[in-house]
Amino acid sequence: MRTLFSNAYVVTMDDAGTEIDGAWILAEDGFVVEVGQGAPPFAEHFENLGGALVTPGLVNTHHHLYQTLTRTRAQDADLFSWLKALYPVWARVDADAEYAAARTGLAELVLAGCTTVFDHHYVFPPGRAGLVEAEIEAARGLGVRLVASRGSMDVGESQGGLPPDDLVEDLDAVLADTEGLHSLHEEGAGAWTQIAVAPCSPFSVSKRLMTESAALARKLDLRLHTHLAETVEEEEYCKGLFGCRPVEYLEQLGWLASDVWCAHCVHLSAADVQAFGSAGTGVAHCPTSNLRLGAGVAPVRAMIDAGVPVGLGVDGSASNERSDLVADVKQALLVARGRDGPEAMTVREALWLGTRGGAQVLGRKDLGSLERGKCADFAVWRLDGLEFGGADDPVAALVLSGPHRADRVYVGGEAAVLDGRLARADEREIAAEHRVQAARFLD
Repeated sequence: MRTLFSNAYVVTMDDAGTEIDGAWILAEDGFVVEVGQGAPPFAEHFENLGGALVTPGLVNTHHHLYQTLTRTRAQDADLFSWLKALYPVWARVDADAEYAAARTGLAELVLAGCTTVFDHHYVFPPGRAGLVEAEIEAARGLGVRLVASRGSMDVGESQGGLPPDDLVEDLDAVLADTEGLHSLHEEGAGAWTQIAVAPCSPFSVSKRLMTESAALARKLDLRLHTHLAETVEEEEYCKGLFGCRPVEYLEQLGWLASDVWCAHCVHLSAADVQAFGSAGTGVAHCPTSNLRLGAGVAPVRAMIDAGVPVGLGVDGSASNERSDLVADVKQALLVARGRDGPEAMTVREALWLGTRGGAQVLGRKDLGSLERGKCADFAVWRLDGLEFGGADDPVAALVLSGPHRADRVYVGGEAAVLDGRLARADEREIAAEHRVQAARFLD
């Protein structure tokens, strides 16, 4: 069925930066057929968007959905102290808790205009099955695209790692389970569920697991992800253990490549940035989380100028308590300017990071812009609210003063949010079940 979404200010995020006032979007079978202005084409179904602002659906390139269960912990800690405090708590997670946590985080994200989410799950307590599957079920129920990952940790405290020994896994078991999850991966345009291979970090994963994970991912044609260069302490850790800096270690492992993206990358040298750009290795920029943990500010302007693919990540809800990617669009703008001056980033560049940039980082050519053949994933933002009053630029108003909730969100042309409420689930029921599960993590 052809659906015409009409009467909107559409920000296409195409290569030309096209913005159309009084525009319409024609969608069919989950994809954009055409975006235009003037006399509309034929359609079986019509949706009047009431003069609202329309942007492509936001793309979240780094998250930890299970962490909605443990917000506001270790409030004044740095990364390593924060992790040490929370690893024993996270060891309680099971499929029921994971499902409740994922529904909560995904609901928050889609209500704020996010249509595609990458989740980095790396905590697999012994005997707890179905964790990744629970996330996928949650995403399908809400109508959100999910790139799930089989993360891993195999170096515990007794071997110089950060996680407790009872939370690390056997390397061969990790690889076998990762390969088993490949059956859930969908290829091609419009994929709703994909799988990535994602060893956690240099301070929790052995060199062998890093290299064999890369080999497996490339055999299965899956993308690779890890945390990297988040803190100064991590750099010192890598120097002490591996005799080199984090990016040098990544290159030794064969991970400096275009099928890889890394979270954070706060502490990159100018040479590191150029290496990422030359290799096409992507970065998930997580500005709020980095500020929350006092890690610093990533050199995003330098990355963009060097051709590094950069997207935005909310990061886990225990280090950025709100799963709101449009808020991180503004945060990315502010930290770039705080680091490099008021001309370091424009509002449209910040929005590009949250849409087109995120799609590029995830290797999704079907997402991130509203053009013919792309997925009909978009957010609708009403312009008649208090926060838009007095603004002469709707895009700038969205980024600088906009709402935390979209009025409508469509994924594959189907409604996931209507009138600021979830279209496929009851927010109150999600919150109530989440409270039950989160109570298990309080003592």
